[in-house]
Amino acid sequence: MSRAVSQEAAVLSPITGWTRADWAALADKMLLAVRPYGSPSHARVLLPGAPGGYGSAVDGLEGFARTFLLAGFRLAGENGQDPHDLADWYARGLAAGTDPASEERWPRPDESPQAKVEAASLALILDLTRSWIWERLPAGVQERVIGYLATVVGDDSYPRCNWVWFRIVVETFLRSVGGPYSAEDIEADLATHDSFYRADGWYSDGDERAYDHYNGWALHLYPVLWGRMVGGDDLAAGRGATDIARLEEFLRDYVRLIGADGSPLIQGRSLIYRFAAAAPLWAGAMAGVESVSPGRLRRAASGMMAHFAEHGVPDERGLLTLGWHRQWRPMAQSYSGPSSPYWAAKGMLGLALGADHPVWTAVEEPLPVEDGDDVWIARAPGWLVSGTRSDGVVRVVNHGTDHAVAGSRVSDSPWYTRLGYSTVTAPLASPGAWASPLDQSVVLLDADGRATHRAGMRTLGLELLGAGGGRVAVGSSVATAHWVEPAPGQRDHGSGREGAADEAATVTTVSVVRGQWEVRCVRVDEPLNATGPHVAKRLRVGGWPRAGEAVTSVLRPVEGFDETGEHVETGASPLGPHTVTPWAAGPVVPGRWCAAVLALSISEGDGQLPRVTVDGTLARIEWPDGEAVEVPLEGTSTRCLDSEKS
Repeated sequence: MSRAVSQEAAVLSPITGWTRADWAALADKMLLAVRPYGSPSHARVLLPGAPGGYGSAVDGLEGFARTFLLAGFRLAGENGQDPHDLADWYARGLAAGTDPASEERWPRPDESPQAKVEAASLALILDLTRSWIWERLPAGVQERVIGYLATVVGDDSYPRCNWVWFRIVVETFLRSVGGPYSAEDIEADLATHDSFYRADGWYSDGDERAYDHYNGWALHLYPVLWGRMVGGDDLAAGRGATDIARLEEFLRDYVRLIGADGSPLIQGRSLIYRFAAAAPLWAGAMAGVESVSPGRLRRAASGMMAHFAEHGVPDERGLLTLGWHRQWRPMAQSYSGPSSPYWAAKGMLGLALGADHPVWTAVEEPLPVEDGDDVWIARAPGWLVSGTRSDGVVRVVNHGTDHAVAGSRVSDSPWYTRLGYSTVTAPLASPGAWASPLDQSVVLLDADGRATHRAGMRTLGLELLGAGGGRVAVGSSVATAHWVEPAPGQRDHGSGREGAADEAATVTTVSVVRGQWEVRCVRVDEPLNATGPHVAKRLRVGGWPRAGEAVTSVLRPVEGFDETGEHVETGASPLGPHTVTPWAAGPVVPGRWCAAVLALSISEGDGQLPRVTVDGTLARIEWPDGEAVEVPLEGTSTRCLDSEKS
């Protein structure tokens, strides 16, 4: 999609061409596009599509609350200037939605779990736009709003995850307007949030190893917004410095996970929220972080928005759909309805910052992947990360994230437990891929070709070696490979599925990552079950799934494999109708190290492969440029060799 670039854009936004005016125009387009789907009094915004898992009443509430976020950012950033009558339009909806006698009334937080989520958006924007909406509501409507929100007080049914912030935010607003609140609720929820902190600015979204975009658009976003709520400063006293310091650390990593084309990492649940992934960038600007410059923060956020706009988001109606670039319902969770994607509004938080804010006046600066090749380790999620300047691709090799706990025997979630994620590929998410992993996997196959799962694995080590262009990342994990027969009727909240598990064998995987390359070494220990309904017959390694001609995915066996092929599937990816995934397979030989070379790029390159030899428990790798490394496969010591030119 071509866009005219203004003189301002040429000066301030030489990389993306997006200015604040472009963001504002898109926001207005999105807000006006949903109005025809509003109910008579505007309390429900019910967009086209099949109802979500909680029914149409909740879908209508989502449509109101999530677009209310965007309307609030627009009002705040323009200091109440309101050419589209946003304040009155949403004020009418507030009056009807909280009226128990109205046909448009909203399910209350004590009636519907999803209403707990939406109540937080209502409270945030009522606080942010206090003088333009809340203070102009009739006293009776204010009382009804307080009564509606007050149902969260003392409600201990909130899940132990990012949801704790929904109660914190609502009760903080209630406190500011003289409504009921519980200091004990807020204290307990803050303690729960703190228990999710792991390292280097990273949180897990709950007690499981759930590392995903919720780190940014929830667990870092809400502390920043909460600390700025009226009456919230004393509640946040003593916390603000810690929250911002953690955000500083996280953003150092986060900007290194964004592709040069603006795509966020395609990993984790709720990806239908798309450019909500820009939320922590704006939170960083709002908090005045120093770890990432304002120009880089805006380049990253505008790059994301431009990426989706260039792929037809929002659609020709100005609406967001359940998908990534296009409508693709399998990407959504079972609870998602047609209005759910509007949590993407979080990624437009920058509009709440005035045009004179440094994030809007600074000149764009390149992303890390645009500055040069980058190999590093994200320790909390257990990721080896490689970004390459030549094609702008960021890749993650995963040895620590599975949306489960160590020792679990659940099935793998394609969105969390695959060995690889990137900014140009998406995991296969068809029913077959959920049941029997293939892409970016190391599995054992039974006689019927059914694959094992690795959820519950344990990280063995993560190590970064060398410097500059010769840097290498090494990571390893061990899993009790198991088959799973899922119990019927489970709701999809992004994690793997529970059921009867049959253990196969212990599988150890070692990854050596540099540039576009991964050398993957695998050892299978003595099978745990030789007579049950499933017996491990074959070992299979799957590569990157490509869904377009521009992506090159390579998998070459080195040791221990006697068969290769490509898995072709239709309807398994949000990135395109057809996918091709290379794989290699071989016999199960306990105690033997097998190896394969994998690569992902969006350019063909010169066709040279790393040279790999496995001698017992030692792998020696010579990269195409002549640099070499030796990796002991059963220890933690790894060393780089002097550069050797062949």
